[in-house]
Amino acid sequence: MDVDGKRRLPLQQPVPGRPRWQGRSRPRRTARRTAGLLLSACLCFIAYAQWRQLPHSPSSVPPAGSDITVHGLSVKRLQDDLATCSALRKKPQDPIGLGRKENSRYIDGHAPTLVKNATVWVGEPKEGTDPEAARNGKGYGWIRSDVYLEYGLIKKVEAAIGLSSVASDTIVFDARGRPLTAGIIDMHSHAGVGSLPSLWGNEDTNEMSANISPFVRSIDALHPGDPQIQVIKSGGVTTSLVLPGSGNNMGGEAYVIKHAVGKADGRNETSAADLLADPDRNWRYMKMACGENAKRVYGRPGEAGPMSRMGESWDFRHAFEQATKLVREQDDWCDTAAAHGVHNHRSYLPQELRWESLGALLRGQVHLNTHCYTISDLEAFIDHTNEFKFKLRAFHHAHQTFLVPEILKRAYGGDPPASALFADNMYYKAEANVASEFAGKILWDSGLTPIYVSDNPVLNAQHVLFEAAKAYKYGLPYHAALASVTAAPAERLGFGQRLGKIKPGYDADVVVWDSDPLSVGAAPVQVWIDGTAQLEDPVELDKPAVELIVPDQDLAHLPGEPVQADEVVFTGVTHVLLDETSVDRKIGAKGIAVVFSKGQLTCLGDCQDELQAATKSNTPVIQLKDGYLTESFTAFGSKIGLNAIDAEDDTDDGPNPNTFVRAEDGLVLDNQKTNASYTYGVTKAISAPSFRGGFSHHGTSVGFLTGAKTVVGQDAVFASDVSAHYTFDTSVKQDGTPSISAAVGSLRRKLLEAHASSSSDETTKDAHSESAFLQKVVNGSLPLVITVHSADTIGALIKVKKAVDEVTKASIRLVILGGAESWLVAEELAAAKVGVVLAPLQSYAVSWDQRRALTGAPLTNGTAVDKLLEAGVVTAIGLEEDWLVRDLGLLAGIVYRNGGGKVDEKGALDLVSGNIYKLLGLKQPGSKSGHFVISEGSPLDIGSRVKAVGGGTGQVTMFAK
Repeated sequence: MDVDGKRRLPLQQPVPGRPRWQGRSRPRRTARRTAGLLLSACLCFIAYAQWRQLPHSPSSVPPAGSDITVHGLSVKRLQDDLATCSALRKKPQDPIGLGRKENSRYIDGHAPTLVKNATVWVGEPKEGTDPEAARNGKGYGWIRSDVYLEYGLIKKVEAAIGLSSVASDTIVFDARGRPLTAGIIDMHSHAGVGSLPSLWGNEDTNEMSANISPFVRSIDALHPGDPQIQVIKSGGVTTSLVLPGSGNNMGGEAYVIKHAVGKADGRNETSAADLLADPDRNWRYMKMACGENAKRVYGRPGEAGPMSRMGESWDFRHAFEQATKLVREQDDWCDTAAAHGVHNHRSYLPQELRWESLGALLRGQVHLNTHCYTISDLEAFIDHTNEFKFKLRAFHHAHQTFLVPEILKRAYGGDPPASALFADNMYYKAEANVASEFAGKILWDSGLTPIYVSDNPVLNAQHVLFEAAKAYKYGLPYHAALASVTAAPAERLGFGQRLGKIKPGYDADVVVWDSDPLSVGAAPVQVWIDGTAQLEDPVELDKPAVELIVPDQDLAHLPGEPVQADEVVFTGVTHVLLDETSVDRKIGAKGIAVVFSKGQLTCLGDCQDELQAATKSNTPVIQLKDGYLTESFTAFGSKIGLNAIDAEDDTDDGPNPNTFVRAEDGLVLDNQKTNASYTYGVTKAISAPSFRGGFSHHGTSVGFLTGAKTVVGQDAVFASDVSAHYTFDTSVKQDGTPSISAAVGSLRRKLLEAHASSSSDETTKDAHSESAFLQKVVNGSLPLVITVHSADTIGALIKVKKAVDEVTKASIRLVILGGAESWLVAEELAAAKVGVVLAPLQSYAVSWDQRRALTGAPLTNGTAVDKLLEAGVVTAIGLEEDWLVRDLGLLAGIVYRNGGGKVDEKGALDLVSGNIYKLLGLKQPGSKSGHFVISEGSPLDIGSRVKAVGGGTGQVTMFAK
């Protein structure tokens, strides 16, 4: 190889004859030189970048009056950006109450109002009450007072306010001693964004284009003309937090509104902006959601996520990271501008609309509300608050917060979030399956704040106060239950000095009630928002003089584990309301004894021999104060026994849109739903197979005992194939049935064909086939139950019954299940001898075929049940959702309390027991069969509690404190 000059060897190959270190020296120096050049270049770049950020000499400032800086930026925009810096760093404060001359929502020209002779719940303890004692209820109570409303504010709360001390044009309202509270606040609503009746064109609750959408705003979809806004107000609700939905992890901004809309409600305009509870917008609000929803909506393997809670947590953290980056960049810009002026900036203030609202959250300007159920979701989100340093005002739904109060107390900022709850709505999906009706009481005892909400239209927010009433029933102290829909949500929303109490300086949002607001069936007499009466010619129910609830301390003791007994004696039973036992109902205050042996009633009255024997044999003797012995209840129309968790297919018998099936073949017992039913005195259920899920039915129903452990247990099924069920709501218009008319015509044809088959003595090979069951329907031996709400469709079915009856010379036993609009054809139903099982009892326009439902006082004179009973229609109460099984007695109580004497206590209880069997032509398993309930207090009242249940098992189940 030539070495002199013309050819070169590879650089890393040593030249022959040279020392090996010489062969390596040249390439090593070359590598060092290259590295040095790269390092110098990097240092130069860093120095240049730093120079760009440094202020320059005054010579770089453009001449006075120039609109453009030397860097080509608009001076005006830079100055605007500097002003934005102040807004970015502004820390909101709760708007003041006392000290205002007028409410910022006040409309000039509105006359003051003096409410005389009210019984007032102020909403806070007497001044000077020890805080710990106040938490236990000391210092709270009703006071007799007048309340003066002027300029949209509560101006005076005093006894005997004289007319000479108020404005001459003052309107006087005589409360006649009835209760007066602050307006109810619903802290979780979709009113206006999910307008009712629910139609595709009206549905704007969720923005589903992205899982992370903190940038959308519920106010942009808020429809002031949503009729439900007025319905909600008729329940005493004056303020709602209108949230985006929970379909995605970050749902967007929320807004607090008042339920006064347009000139009819005393406003100057009809707009979303005019609904805002705080026109100055001191606080902003945001909705987020953890758990099942986001992964159900967005999870598509290999395409989109999140697929799991791990993925959700990443989506949360990544979004917070982006917002944190924006906040830091903004702070750096603002700091430099403040120190050296805006003229030297080479860029405008960093702004990105996508992350602006989330940045505001991190700056402490947004009140965050997050939908979370499970322990894992709760803990992960609390970790997020600490990692990214933001505060959380409340967990919503929050079913499992009662299990982990210590986790909530770890939230950033030292202010644990409240829990915005339903009282007893559960089982509808896996994350709602672990829950407790006693959650509010447990949270309160742990030093946390329970709040009760509607999630309208999930629950009708008109009755959100009923959720608080049930919370009291389940052990939450009376004062805390009232606060849970007044003062507590006001504080969490940042309106603690303006809303939720009856004090001078607070907004004049006031409600006068016809009875104790936590009593069953309580309804407003009048509602004021910003001092203006909202109800024109309100309907007042005929009720006895108000008796305020005396808080029952015994309710604070949670029931113990159930105890089975063969023998038991109850004393202090003051009311016996049984079908099969004749007892003078006016027993007397001391009551009588009731003795059970092997699950059967063996003595009713003095029972001295039995009491002495019980003493000797150590048989349990339970002393009651105001004991009620009643028939046990029956759940009709629910999926109890056919489903354990609504949204989980594995726990469900399944839909049957194209097959007529028997519920008995799919019966599954001993789960949360059947066990809860039994615990609350619902020892029997009649359930039908599902048509398309939800509240729909197709097939024959089965009657079974909720206390049975297996379907082959003794007497587990007390009636096979109770009735034939079909569904005629809007869900019928699928799979070969294009219309309601087609469905009605198909039923008519099937019934006539069944009659023809039976007349021709054709033998039906399958005794369990649809045609075999319909032969029994047309001859009147098997009831036909149709799930339907529309009055027009009900009318069509009455015509079908008449046409078929004329051919068969028999009478179809037709029962309407649902019946929201049945009141419109009450006379026709009575004439045709068609009964109705109302489900829900208190219908509202949640769907198109329920749009004419009666909402009740103060808007309408009665509800569907009142109109049906007046017309002589045999009526019962069913369950449109399984969780309502705990509430059957209270629902019957609403009819009793608000019915104006249409039914007595026994008649009200028949709505959830005897009337169901009367409609079906079926014998009820009653007290002689070992079915009964012993309650402390009337099961129709909010303060009652089940003490013992007999479910036909040969034993009595007792529930101690």
